[in-house]
Amino acid sequence: MQVPLEITYRGVEKTDALDALVQEKIAKLEEVCDHITSCHIAIEKPHDRPRSGSPFRVRLDITVPPGHELVATNNPGADTQYEEIDVAIRDAFDAARRQLRKLNKRQHESDKGKTHAAPETIALVTQIFRDKGYGFLKTLEGEEIYFHRNSVLHDDFDRLEIGTGVRFFVEQGEQGPQASTVQIVNKPGSRVGKSGEEQIEPPLGWQ
Repeated sequence: MQVPLEITYRGVEKTDALDALVQEKIAKLEEVCDHITSCHIAIEKPHDRPRSGSPFRVRLDITVPPGHELVATNNPGADTQYEEIDVAIRDAFDAARRQLRKLNKRQHESDKGKTHAAPETIALVTQIFRDKGYGFLKTLEGEEIYFHRNSVLHDDFDRLEIGTGVRFFVEQGEQGPQASTVQIVNKPGSRVGKSGEEQIEPPLGWQ
């Protein structure tokens, strides 16, 4: 998966070597967590000659569905003088990798308590964020459910539209219920009502 990546340089010259290092480290993060939805990296040099510590600061802001926001920074000790910028970048990514591993462990432990025999549910797609790879469904009961593109069967995420009917199973995530095994029931269609206005045809079973 391609992570939506934003890199900000402040007081630091952008070079091909730095860009290659960041891309390498992003790939390592994706090996730990393959569903990161965004990552913003700030690389800065606020002071040329700090009284203590490194002159460089690196910060990562990472978003992982359904609603996790992780912040990782390099934290050199006060006795660390003139640390190279590539070392500062590696330290920040190491901190991010440790946080992602802890998050994966918590999610895995949560998965053990999930009920996999939950009944299948019918819903409509009400929101979809293609660039971030997730969206929301609305069930027959009016409940809004989060889903990730990895939960959509047959790689059909890009076929989804607002109003598409789907069926899915509900799993309990850390932030509440989320959709699993999402399958398209029918694409949104239109029909003309008695008033002559165009109306959306709901999926089968939708009242």
